[in-house]
Amino acid sequence: MKLLRADREGFHFDLSPREKRLLFDLLKFYPRVPAAHQRLSRTAQPQPNDENQRLLDDAVTAHREENKRQILAWLNEPERFKPTGAGHRFTLSAPQMEWLLQVLNDVRVGSWIALGSPDTEAGEKITLDERTAPHFWVMEMAGFFESALLEALEGE
Repeated sequence: MKLLRADREGFHFDLSPREKRLLFDLLKFYPRVPAAHQRLSRTAQPQPNDENQRLLDDAVTAHREENKRQILAWLNEPERFKPTGAGHRFTLSAPQMEWLLQVLNDVRVGSWIALGSPDTEAGEKITLDERTAPHFWVMEMAGFFESALLEALEGE
């Protein structure tokens, strides 16, 4: 994925056919962070009748459903990915870029959680096997797209 230019219309990228297919496949994983992962407090245990936690859960669910609708609309928008000789060109406005970064981050972090939230900076290793390899792959590919988008923002 290569940034072609950034202008008033947005960020213009060139994607190979493989990258487009990969991006589409990654977006199908959204939402990936488990709903129970969003807690009001990291220290307090949830109470059975905790109305505030229930409100948070409802808000997160509604937000995820709206994002899922936006993803489907985005993927089915014929003008979003314009064919070029070698691949596809697509443009994102600044708000769309931020939204896509949030969606990809959910996919990446959710995959990390599925791997057991390893602390690799503290030397914890990720064991790859039949069960963990797909989570690792999704995490790394989401990180690839996030990095490309963040580089485009930094070079703005």
